[in-house]
Amino acid sequence: MMNITPIVKQLIIINVLFFIGTLFVGDPAYQILAMFFPENNDFHFWQLLTHMFMHGGFAHIAFNMFALYSFGSTLEHFWGSQKLLFFYISCGLGAVLLQTGVNYYYFNEAVNVLGAHGFEKAEIVKILNEGKINTQWESILTATQYQQFLSSFLGTMVGASGAIYGLLVAFAFMFPNAELGIMFIPVPVKAKYFVPVYMLLFDGFFGIFGNSLMGIDSGIAHFAHIGGAISGFLIMWYWKKNQFNNNRWN
Repeated sequence: MMNITPIVKQLIIINVLFFIGTLFVGDPAYQILAMFFPENNDFHFWQLLTHMFMHGGFAHIAFNMFALYSFGSTLEHFWGSQKLLFFYISCGLGAVLLQTGVNYYYFNEAVNVLGAHGFEKAEIVKILNEGKINTQWESILTATQYQQFLSSFLGTMVGASGAIYGLLVAFAFMFPNAELGIMFIPVPVKAKYFVPVYMLLFDGFFGIFGNSLMGIDSGIAHFAHIGGAISGFLIMWYWKKNQFNNNRWN
């Protein structure tokens, strides 16, 4: 088992400190540091970064930190600390940007429907920011639209999962034939097969169809996972393409 590397160790410590802090501070910590919808009055620009170090429970942080240790230490061993940190933060930002973009789509889709019934966007945003809901909205929107509309504006995003997905992609990119042991699967699966199949089946399918099929919000930011993965792939593709010219990372 590889020893933990410096940046991975520091990232884990920061995440754990944030998590312990939230246990004592409670909701005010999430209100300041979790990622809110940009038109929500609780949004602050630093949440683009701080949400990566917040987690919703012990299982959430335990899984993410185990993955960070397992894949991040291997990558830092080959890349070095600065490159690993740049990659990690970049994937986290890519994750939050894609999820926020999807939230904007869902929110404005519902606002357009409500607008056709005489509701102005400014008034809708004002009502939501006051912590209120107009009961007429539910009768105008479909059940899925209504759920996505409210969760997009009122929900928050926390966790390092987007950055972790970027690390998974990078690991599969660098070590495609490495065999991964997966719970509930009796045989090891090569990284080049596991990572894309898992993302397509779990995050791609449930991100697009999950709410409409199950009628509930899973609470998982599937598009953030996809955003982190896409960011990781694009960075890896660029680095590989330019590894032998003046743009390579020294």
